[in-house]
Amino acid sequence: MSIEAASSFQRLNRRELLRTAAALSFTPFLNAGNNDPHRPRYHFLPVQNWMNDPNGLIYWKGQYHLFYQYNPNGAFWGTMHWGHAVSPDMIHWKHLPIALAPTPGGYDKDGVFSGCAVIWNGKPTIVYTATLPETQCLATSEDMITWKKYQGNPVIAGPPPGLKVAAFRDPCVWREGEDWMMAIGSGIEGGGGAVLLYQSKELTHWNYLHPLLLGELANDGPIWECPSFFKLGGKHVLLVSLDKQSKVMWMTGSYKDRKFIPEKRGILDEGGYYYAPQTMLDAAGRRVIFGWLPEGRTKESQKDAGWCGVQAIPRILTLRSDNSLGYAPIEGITKLRGKLATWRNIDVAGETQKILSGVHGDSLEIMVELEPDAAEFGVRLRASPDGAEETLVIVDQPGKRVNIDRRKSSLSETTDRDVKGSLFDDGGKAMRLRVLLDRSVVEVFANDSACVTSRIYPSKADSLGFDLFARGGGVRVKSLSVWEMRSIWS
Repeated sequence: MSIEAASSFQRLNRRELLRTAAALSFTPFLNAGNNDPHRPRYHFLPVQNWMNDPNGLIYWKGQYHLFYQYNPNGAFWGTMHWGHAVSPDMIHWKHLPIALAPTPGGYDKDGVFSGCAVIWNGKPTIVYTATLPETQCLATSEDMITWKKYQGNPVIAGPPPGLKVAAFRDPCVWREGEDWMMAIGSGIEGGGGAVLLYQSKELTHWNYLHPLLLGELANDGPIWECPSFFKLGGKHVLLVSLDKQSKVMWMTGSYKDRKFIPEKRGILDEGGYYYAPQTMLDAAGRRVIFGWLPEGRTKESQKDAGWCGVQAIPRILTLRSDNSLGYAPIEGITKLRGKLATWRNIDVAGETQKILSGVHGDSLEIMVELEPDAAEFGVRLRASPDGAEETLVIVDQPGKRVNIDRRKSSLSETTDRDVKGSLFDDGGKAMRLRVLLDRSVVEVFANDSACVTSRIYPSKADSLGFDLFARGGGVRVKSLSVWEMRSIWS
């Protein structure tokens, strides 16, 4: 990921749950000795300092490995290394030593940028971008802990001769028959984003073939970062991160003569806080996606906190019947569920009605099923008793849209405020809403057909309220379940 993209994100960047007749208390846990009220408890992040793109996702010898862009020198972008963590289930993580660091005076002295991991000749192998200039390099390991950089680096010393590009980074490597293939994020000077395609018999020598796909400057931006290309169902999928728009575009289509022909496209997450994703196959052969959630507060606030950047809960990708993408949190998240409160057939009549008086929490999972209706339905999160702070998740059923409204999320002037959302598909059936609230993280899933992710930073200690509301008529809630969520570090 580029310096420009990272910088653009800088400004984008407990105590009880309800009574069903009697109060049900949910006490929040602190994150491994950290009492920062904004630090997530069940999303992955380093102990301290800056984190951005997920890198090198791979399942190896019964364990999932997550590498990530990391600055060990502070909670700000710069001096990029590869951080490393391992997990048996993609939920509970153990921190491991830094995998890759810049070599002083070497080809990657200015940063070890994003890339991927594969098994090559029986060895775990990292393929990454070195900078500056941007070149592609290898590192290998016997044990996934100690890494040795290839003596012949870089294996691709720059973009194809005669092709003027605006970027050349973030390799995605896969096996195709007897060949290795590599997609590199790029952009054609004066044109739009591009993904360049390379072929190799061995990872040490590469031949440029042609663009896997070229974008249009007006619609797709000047640079495509962090490409991810894979087969899903009966189609191929290409994901690219739009450098100047801070969004991730997905495309489904066909792959012929080693060229991708997109047939349908959309934005992966319209919340404005999901970027630079990478995918992998899990132990069951399902396609899992990880994504970086940047902060939504000032650089100064990030440095004061001492940490910056979170990984989203891994999501299972599926191909829907209309060839769009479907996504849902991995099932392992249910391991974190604690105390449960449930309701059925709740009539929500208006904006100010206190349906769930006494419900509180800053680290919850919420699942709602609604009757198809002509009214708007909402979930009020992190609300203060005086109404000064609140975050609203709003389902516009007639418009088939789900929004996160952060205009009153915080009284602090250091945080971002807006309303962002996405269209969803209800298929003419009951609406299903799933909300993952983890202190400063809000991830919303609507019918497994839309995701909206955001960051919030309430300033009041009592901004813990939770409730339901409706607009434009009454809404029947068929079922509501709320779980306290445990820390992944406890």
